[in-house]
Order: sequence, then C-alpha cells, then structure tokens
Amino acid sequence: MGWGLGTAAVVLVVLLWELARPHLRSSIGRAFAFVAARRRGPDAPAYDPGRERRAEQRARELLRSCVEEHEWSMYRDLGFLRVWGGDGDGGEAPYAYLIYPHKPIVAYLPQTGELLNEYCVEFPDHTRPYGSARLPDADDVLAKWMALNADERGLIGEANMHLPGRQVDPDRVGGDLARLARWERERAGRAPIDGQPGSVRAA
Repeated sequence: MGWGLGTAAVVLVVLLWELARPHLRSSIGRAFAFVAARRRGPDAPAYDPGRERRAEQRARELLRSCVEEHEWSMYRDLGFLRVWGGDGDGGEAPYAYLIYPHKPIVAYLPQTGELLNEYCVEFPDHTRPYGSARLPDADDVLAKWMALNADERGLIGEANMHLPGRQVDPDRVGGDLARLARWERERAGRAPIDGQPGSVRAA
C-alpha cells in the first residue's frame, strides 16, 4: 500500500514538473532579460539575436577587402590562413604560421610539417553597446594576420607560448596541412597563384 502511494506521488511530481517546466523556463528567460536590460540602462537598445550573424558577415567582407584574392580563397575554402615567417619567400621559408579563428597561432616547418609552438593571443571585442570577449571569427583571423604582418616579433614576444598540442589538436593541424597542399595543387592546376609572398605574407 505504502509503496503504491509512494510511486503515485513520484509520478504526480514528475507530471507537475513537466507541466510547469515551459512556464518556468519562460519566466527565467524574462528574468534574465530584465536583469540585462537594467544593466544596460533605459536608453540602451534591446538585444538583437541577429547581431552576431551580421557582425560575422561584415567581418568576412572586411577580411576579403584587406587580403589578396588567393588569401581570401584560402580562408573561405579551408577556414584558416597561412602566414610565412621570418624572411622566407614561400618555397624557402624557414617556418610559417597557421591562423585559426579563436585558437592559438600555430608555428610549423613547411618543409616537414613539424609543429613548433602555439602562440595564444586575444583581441577582445570592445564595440558598444554589447561587446564581448570574442571578435567575429573573420575579424579575429584578420587581427592576427595584420599583427603578424606589421610586427611579427612583437606579437610573438607578447604571446603566451606553449608546446604543440596544448590547445590545437596536432592531428587536426596535420590534416589541415594536407588539405592546404591539395588546395594549392588544385589551384595551381587551374591558374597561376597571383601575388608573391613577402617576408611575412599570407599565401
């Protein structure tokens, strides 16, 4: 008898919870929105759920306008950029970097594919009224690309350096280097690659 009543009580509690959960979730959402609005102030615009999407679209347009066409194609097709390091000229560069969105810059040897180091750098988003710890993906890639081109030694000197594999999976990097090699072979088969890489140029 007692066991049956206990089971019925449990079932009743579960049913009441299932009925109340949508209302509770909605109430919690409204409470968070109210707190966020109070923090922003009465004159701040309401949260715009499409803001991140539009920001990324603008970031991609800006990246495309700043880099060479083959560099943009690399990011569009592969999701990362390569930047030659030091005084290398592409085929004879002593080392190079892979730039991923919101991941450390990965240094490697182009001749062998050996990974050298990871360099952690951050470029927070200070735009108003929202702002966040993360730039749009394309903006993050462009910021790293510009910093390496403008002052490679300064950026690397200030970055937090780690051994390969700390944050970026070495197998992923190896796969990306293989994808990059195939991409360049296919592109070379279609048309000559425009532009010559400079001392620190994405290619």
